[in-house]
Amino acid sequence: MKTTLLALSCLLLSNLAYSATDVTDKSISQPIKSALARLGLTPTEVNPSKIAGLLEVMTERGLFYISKDGQFLVHGKMYDLKNGVENVTEQSLAKVRVIDIKKFKDSMISFPAKNEKYKVTVLTDTSCGYCRKLHSQMQQYNDLGITVQYLAFPRSGTTGPTFKELSAIWCSANPQKSLTDAKNGTRIDVTKSPQCGAPIAEQYAFGMKVGVTGTPAIIFEDGAMIPGYQDPHQLLNALSEKD
Repeated sequence: MKTTLLALSCLLLSNLAYSATDVTDKSISQPIKSALARLGLTPTEVNPSKIAGLLEVMTERGLFYISKDGQFLVHGKMYDLKNGVENVTEQSLAKVRVIDIKKFKDSMISFPAKNEKYKVTVLTDTSCGYCRKLHSQMQQYNDLGITVQYLAFPRSGTTGPTFKELSAIWCSANPQKSLTDAKNGTRIDVTKSPQCGAPIAEQYAFGMKVGVTGTPAIIFEDGAMIPGYQDPHQLLNALSEKD
């Protein structure tokens, strides 16, 4: 049992590269705060779940389920089998994505479609092969009416070279060109790049919170997320199915 708890603690604490904010929501009980604090987690919102006696708790490291007394913690997806197989966890995360993504509307790097039919937000990393492949097909996405707007998600966290490179790109005079150059293999000289306070750490934290584990991660306007690369026509088909 001790080994299991230790492993869970290590998993939750690994790559924790940002500080959690204090919680002022009085509805979050002290037993729950204390239980999660032992794992390095801070609850930001607590709601009833579809299972009696189990609460849905949102943290900076994702969504968990916890008993009201803080004794039992569940990390995983919840499905409602009454009407098909409904991913309850994903539905909750989708709502959070829709709300939180609005905070970054002025700090995205956007590649707009001339005749926009759909808009997706892609969490990206310049060191990711499939991110480069997606970006190399940007004109095809745009021609199909898909606007792509980027948020940064440095897979190595907020202390590695990719974080510095993404910060330099977001702070450059022409972020679109800088991002394209980086994805085409051009090295960005981070020592000469301006520091504009681009919210790269905040964008990374958003990804960690809403279930991003790799790049590219594609978020639809309704908050649904597809993890991994989709070619232009695959993505168009996935988007059209929601119409």
